[in-house]
Amino acid sequence: MSSLPTSPLAAAANGAPESGAPQSGAGTQPSTPASANTPAAAPSPTFSPLYQQIKALIMQSLQTGEWKPGEMIPSEMDLAARYKVSQGTVRKAIDELAADNLVARRQGKGTFVTTHHEDVVKFRFLRLVPDEGEPHYGASRVLECKRLRAPAEIARLLDIRTGDSVVQIRRVLTFSNEATVLDEIWLLGANFKGLTAEKLNEWKGPMYALFEAEFGTRMIRATEKIRAVAADNTAAELLSVAPGSPLLSVERVSFTYGDRPVEVRRGLYVTTRHYYQNDLS
Repeated sequence: MSSLPTSPLAAAANGAPESGAPQSGAGTQPSTPASANTPAAAPSPTFSPLYQQIKALIMQSLQTGEWKPGEMIPSEMDLAARYKVSQGTVRKAIDELAADNLVARRQGKGTFVTTHHEDVVKFRFLRLVPDEGEPHYGASRVLECKRLRAPAEIARLLDIRTGDSVVQIRRVLTFSNEATVLDEIWLLGANFKGLTAEKLNEWKGPMYALFEAEFGTRMIRATEKIRAVAADNTAAELLSVAPGSPLLSVERVSFTYGDRPVEVRRGLYVTTRHYYQNDLS
Protein backbone atom coordinates (compact mmCIF):
# COMPACT_ATOMS: atom_id res chain seq x y z
CA MET A 1 0.00 0.00 0.00
CA SER A 2 1.30 3.39 -0.87
CA SER A 3 2.31 5.68 1.96
CA LEU A 4 0.05 8.45 3.12
CA PRO A 5 0.73 12.02 2.09
CA THR A 6 2.17 14.09 4.88
CA SER A 7 -0.45 16.33 6.42
CA PRO A 8 0.18 20.06 6.85
CA LEU A 9 0.27 19.55 10.62
CA ALA A 10 2.86 16.78 10.32
CA ALA A 11 4.91 18.85 7.90
CA ALA A 12 4.93 21.77 10.30
CA ALA A 13 5.92 19.48 13.15
CA ASN A 14 8.87 18.21 11.13
CA GLY A 15 10.00 21.73 10.34
CA ALA A 16 8.97 21.51 6.69
CA PRO A 17 7.13 24.40 5.07
CA GLU A 18 3.48 23.95 4.23
CA SER A 19 2.58 23.49 0.59
CA GLY A 20 2.77 26.78 -1.24
CA ALA A 21 4.82 28.56 1.45
CA PRO A 22 7.73 30.66 0.12
CA GLN A 23 11.24 29.43 0.89
CA SER A 24 14.35 31.53 1.33
CA GLY A 25 17.87 30.65 0.23
CA ALA A 26 20.06 30.43 -2.81
CA GLY A 27 18.24 30.06 -6.09
CA THR A 28 15.05 31.70 -4.87
CA GLN A 29 13.72 34.07 -7.50
CA PRO A 30 11.71 37.17 -6.63
CA SER A 31 8.08 36.87 -7.48
CA THR A 32 6.72 38.92 -10.35
CA PRO A 33 3.15 40.11 -10.75
CA ALA A 34 1.13 37.92 -13.07
CA SER A 35 0.04 39.64 -16.26
CA ALA A 36 -3.31 39.25 -17.85
CA ASN A 37 -1.74 37.05 -20.53
CA THR A 38 -0.02 34.72 -18.06
CA PRO A 39 -1.67 31.28 -18.01
CA ALA A 40 -3.30 30.30 -14.72
CA ALA A 41 -1.04 28.26 -12.50
CA ALA A 42 -1.83 24.57 -12.09
CA PRO A 43 -3.72 23.83 -8.88
CA SER A 44 -1.48 22.80 -6.01
CA PRO A 45 -1.78 19.24 -4.65
CA THR A 46 -4.50 18.78 -2.09
CA PHE A 47 -4.20 16.74 1.08
CA SER A 48 -6.71 14.03 1.91
CA PRO A 49 -8.99 14.72 4.88
CA LEU A 50 -7.61 13.54 8.21
CA TYR A 51 -10.27 10.84 8.66
CA GLN A 52 -9.28 9.33 5.30
CA GLN A 53 -5.66 9.24 6.44
CA ILE A 54 -6.79 7.40 9.59
CA LYS A 55 -8.87 5.05 7.45
CA ALA A 56 -5.76 4.28 5.37
CA LEU A 57 -3.75 3.57 8.53
CA ILE A 58 -6.42 1.17 9.79
CA MET A 59 -6.45 -0.48 6.36
CA GLN A 60 -2.69 -0.99 6.65
CA SER A 61 -3.22 -2.82 9.94
CA LEU A 62 -5.91 -5.00 8.32
CA GLN A 63 -3.61 -5.72 5.39
CA THR A 64 -0.69 -6.77 7.58
CA GLY A 65 -2.95 -9.01 9.68
CA GLU A 66 -2.65 -7.06 12.92
CA TRP A 67 -6.42 -7.58 13.28
CA LYS A 68 -7.57 -10.75 11.55
CA PRO A 69 -11.03 -11.55 10.14
CA GLY A 70 -13.48 -12.09 12.98
CA GLU A 71 -11.32 -10.28 15.55
CA MET A 72 -12.30 -7.12 17.39
CA ILE A 73 -10.31 -4.00 16.58
CA PRO A 74 -9.36 -1.48 19.31
CA SER A 75 -12.03 0.91 20.55
CA GLU A 76 -12.47 4.36 19.03
CA MET A 77 -10.92 5.83 22.17
CA ASP A 78 -7.85 3.60 21.90
CA LEU A 79 -7.46 4.31 18.20
CA ALA A 80 -7.80 8.03 18.80
CA ALA A 81 -4.99 7.83 21.36
CA ARG A 82 -2.89 5.69 19.05
CA TYR A 83 -3.16 8.08 16.11
CA LYS A 84 -3.36 11.25 18.24
CA VAL A 85 -6.63 12.44 16.72
CA SER A 86 -10.14 12.98 18.03
CA GLN A 87 -12.65 10.17 18.51
CA GLY A 88 -14.88 11.89 15.97
CA THR A 89 -12.17 11.54 13.33
CA VAL A 90 -11.75 7.84 14.14
CA ARG A 91 -15.51 7.34 14.12
CA LYS A 92 -15.80 8.82 10.64
CA ALA A 93 -12.99 6.57 9.38
CA ILE A 94 -14.70 3.50 10.84
CA ASP A 95 -18.03 4.59 9.36
CA GLU A 96 -16.45 4.38 5.90
CA LEU A 97 -14.82 1.03 6.64
CA ALA A 98 -18.19 -0.29 7.82
CA ALA A 99 -19.86 1.04 4.65
CA ASP A 100 -17.23 -0.88 2.67
CA ASN A 101 -18.08 -4.06 4.66
CA LEU A 102 -14.52 -4.29 5.97
CA VAL A 103 -15.58 -3.96 9.60
CA ALA A 104 -18.91 -4.35 11.39
CA ARG A 105 -20.16 -2.72 14.58
CA ARG A 106 -21.89 -5.00 17.06
CA GLN A 107 -24.06 -3.25 19.59
CA GLY A 108 -22.57 -3.46 23.07
CA LYS A 109 -19.59 -5.55 21.91
CA GLY A 110 -17.37 -3.43 19.70
CA THR A 111 -16.18 -3.28 16.09
CA PHE A 112 -15.01 -6.47 14.38
CA VAL A 113 -13.20 -7.29 11.17
CA THR A 114 -15.79 -8.86 8.89
CA THR A 115 -15.30 -12.28 7.33
CA HIS A 116 -16.70 -14.02 4.25
CA HIS A 117 -18.54 -16.37 6.63
CA GLU A 118 -20.93 -13.62 7.76
CA ASP A 119 -24.17 -12.93 5.93
CA VAL A 120 -23.34 -9.21 5.65
CA VAL A 121 -20.33 -10.17 3.52
CA LYS A 122 -21.17 -13.70 2.39
CA PHE A 123 -23.75 -12.60 -0.15
CA ARG A 124 -21.98 -9.39 -1.11
CA PHE A 125 -20.31 -11.03 -4.11
CA LEU A 126 -23.17 -13.39 -4.94
CA ARG A 127 -25.50 -11.26 -7.04
CA LEU A 128 -27.64 -14.10 -8.40
CA VAL A 129 -31.06 -13.99 -6.75
CA PRO A 130 -33.80 -16.62 -7.23
CA ASP A 131 -37.18 -15.51 -8.53
CA GLU A 132 -38.65 -17.19 -5.46
CA GLY A 133 -37.05 -17.61 -2.02
CA GLU A 134 -33.98 -16.11 -0.38
CA PRO A 135 -30.48 -15.80 -1.89
CA HIS A 136 -28.31 -18.78 -1.06
CA TYR A 137 -25.15 -20.49 -2.25
CA GLY A 138 -25.60 -23.42 -4.56
CA ALA A 139 -23.72 -26.71 -4.56
CA SER A 140 -20.32 -26.50 -6.24
CA ARG A 141 -18.95 -29.22 -8.54
CA VAL A 142 -15.31 -28.60 -9.44
CA LEU A 143 -14.48 -29.80 -12.93
CA GLU A 144 -10.75 -29.07 -12.73
CA CYS A 145 -8.18 -27.17 -10.73
CA LYS A 146 -4.72 -26.85 -12.22
CA ARG A 147 -1.63 -24.68 -12.03
CA LEU A 148 -0.35 -23.20 -15.26
CA ARG A 149 1.33 -20.17 -16.80
CA ALA A 150 -0.76 -17.03 -17.18
CA PRO A 151 -1.88 -16.22 -20.72
CA ALA A 152 -1.37 -12.60 -21.78
CA GLU A 153 -4.95 -11.41 -21.20
CA ILE A 154 -5.22 -12.93 -17.72
CA ALA A 155 -1.77 -11.61 -16.81
CA ARG A 156 -2.86 -8.11 -17.81
CA LEU A 157 -5.99 -8.28 -15.63
CA LEU A 158 -4.02 -9.65 -12.66
CA ASP A 159 -1.19 -7.14 -13.17
CA ILE A 160 1.45 -9.85 -13.49
CA ARG A 161 3.79 -10.94 -16.27
CA THR A 162 2.70 -13.28 -19.02
CA GLY A 163 3.85 -16.75 -18.00
CA ASP A 164 3.69 -16.14 -14.25
CA SER A 165 2.08 -18.89 -12.17
CA VAL A 166 -1.72 -18.91 -11.89
CA VAL A 167 -4.34 -21.40 -10.73
CA GLN A 168 -7.25 -22.11 -13.06
CA ILE A 169 -10.52 -23.51 -11.68
CA ARG A 170 -13.56 -24.61 -13.64
CA ARG A 171 -16.73 -25.46 -11.77
CA VAL A 172 -20.51 -25.70 -12.07
CA LEU A 173 -22.84 -24.23 -9.45
CA THR A 174 -26.23 -25.88 -9.07
CA PHE A 175 -29.28 -24.36 -7.38
CA SER A 176 -32.20 -26.62 -6.51
CA ASN A 177 -30.45 -29.41 -8.46
CA GLU A 178 -30.34 -27.29 -11.62
CA ALA A 179 -27.01 -26.34 -13.21
CA THR A 180 -27.06 -22.53 -13.14
CA VAL A 181 -23.51 -21.13 -13.29
CA LEU A 182 -20.42 -22.24 -15.20
CA ASP A 183 -17.37 -20.51 -13.68
CA GLU A 184 -13.85 -20.16 -15.02
CA ILE A 185 -11.64 -18.72 -12.26
CA TRP A 186 -8.03 -17.57 -12.46
CA LEU A 187 -6.07 -16.92 -9.24
CA LEU A 188 -2.60 -15.61 -8.48
CA GLY A 189 -0.42 -18.68 -8.10
CA ALA A 190 1.74 -17.09 -5.41
CA ASN A 191 -1.29 -16.57 -3.16
CA PHE A 192 -2.85 -20.01 -3.55
CA LYS A 193 -0.09 -22.60 -3.17
CA GLY A 194 -1.57 -25.95 -2.26
CA LEU A 195 -5.06 -25.26 -3.63
CA THR A 196 -6.46 -28.46 -5.14
CA ALA A 197 -9.74 -29.73 -6.53
CA GLU A 198 -10.05 -32.03 -3.51
CA LYS A 199 -9.76 -29.10 -1.12
CA LEU A 200 -12.34 -27.13 -3.08
CA ASN A 201 -14.79 -30.04 -3.14
CA GLU A 202 -14.36 -30.72 0.57
CA TRP A 203 -15.03 -27.10 1.52
CA LYS A 204 -18.60 -26.38 2.60
CA GLY A 205 -19.41 -22.71 2.14
CA PRO A 206 -18.49 -19.75 -0.05
CA MET A 207 -15.23 -20.10 -1.98
CA TYR A 208 -14.12 -16.65 -0.79
CA ALA A 209 -14.38 -17.88 2.80
CA LEU A 210 -11.94 -20.69 1.90
CA PHE A 211 -9.55 -18.20 0.32
CA GLU A 212 -9.71 -16.10 3.48
CA ALA A 213 -9.42 -18.92 6.01
CA GLU A 214 -6.87 -21.19 4.32
CA PHE A 215 -4.84 -18.83 2.14
CA GLY A 216 -5.02 -15.51 3.96
CA THR A 217 -6.41 -13.71 0.92
CA ARG A 218 -9.50 -11.61 1.42
CA MET A 219 -11.56 -10.14 -1.40
CA ILE A 220 -12.63 -6.62 -0.51
CA ARG A 221 -13.94 -5.23 -3.80
CA ALA A 222 -14.56 -6.21 -7.40
CA THR A 223 -15.31 -4.76 -10.81
CA GLU A 224 -17.61 -6.52 -13.25
CA LYS A 225 -18.52 -6.49 -16.93
CA ILE A 226 -21.85 -8.03 -17.91
CA ARG A 227 -23.16 -8.91 -21.35
CA ALA A 228 -25.61 -11.31 -23.00
CA VAL A 229 -24.15 -14.27 -24.94
CA ALA A 230 -25.34 -17.45 -26.62
CA ALA A 231 -24.38 -20.81 -25.15
CA ASP A 232 -21.73 -22.69 -27.11
CA ASN A 233 -21.80 -26.49 -27.23
CA THR A 234 -19.59 -26.96 -24.15
CA ALA A 235 -21.54 -24.51 -21.97
CA ALA A 236 -24.84 -25.89 -23.22
CA GLU A 237 -23.87 -29.44 -22.21
CA LEU A 238 -22.60 -28.46 -18.75
CA LEU A 239 -25.57 -26.18 -18.02
CA SER A 240 -28.19 -28.52 -19.55
CA VAL A 241 -29.51 -25.95 -22.01
CA ALA A 242 -29.83 -25.98 -25.77
CA PRO A 243 -26.91 -24.63 -27.82
CA GLY A 244 -27.54 -21.00 -28.63
CA SER A 245 -29.63 -20.43 -25.49
CA PRO A 246 -29.25 -16.95 -23.96
CA LEU A 247 -26.84 -16.73 -21.04
CA LEU A 248 -25.57 -13.88 -18.90
CA SER A 249 -21.80 -13.49 -19.12
CA VAL A 250 -20.17 -11.89 -16.04
CA GLU A 251 -16.45 -11.10 -15.95
CA ARG A 252 -15.19 -10.09 -12.51
CA VAL A 253 -11.81 -8.89 -11.32
CA SER A 254 -11.55 -9.12 -7.52
CA PHE A 255 -9.11 -7.15 -5.40
CA THR A 256 -7.59 -7.62 -1.96
CA TYR A 257 -5.99 -5.01 0.29
CA GLY A 258 -3.76 -2.48 -1.42
CA ASP A 259 -6.06 -2.59 -4.48
CA ARG A 260 -4.19 -5.65 -5.69
CA PRO A 261 -6.03 -7.86 -8.21
CA VAL A 262 -5.94 -11.53 -7.18
CA GLU A 263 -8.78 -13.16 -9.11
CA VAL A 264 -10.34 -13.10 -12.56
CA ARG A 265 -13.69 -14.86 -12.69
CA ARG A 266 -15.71 -15.46 -15.84
CA GLY A 267 -19.16 -16.87 -15.27
CA LEU A 268 -21.98 -17.95 -17.56
CA TYR A 269 -25.37 -17.71 -15.85
CA VAL A 270 -28.68 -19.35 -16.67
CA THR A 271 -31.35 -16.82 -15.73
CA THR A 272 -34.57 -18.71 -16.35
CA ARG A 273 -35.17 -18.92 -12.57
CA HIS A 274 -32.74 -16.25 -11.34
CA TYR A 275 -31.88 -12.64 -11.95
CA TYR A 276 -28.71 -10.63 -11.39
CA GLN A 277 -29.16 -7.96 -8.74
CA ASN A 278 -26.87 -5.00 -8.19
CA ASP A 279 -27.56 -2.39 -5.51
CA LEU A 280 -26.53 1.14 -6.44
CA SER A 281 -25.86 3.82 -3.86
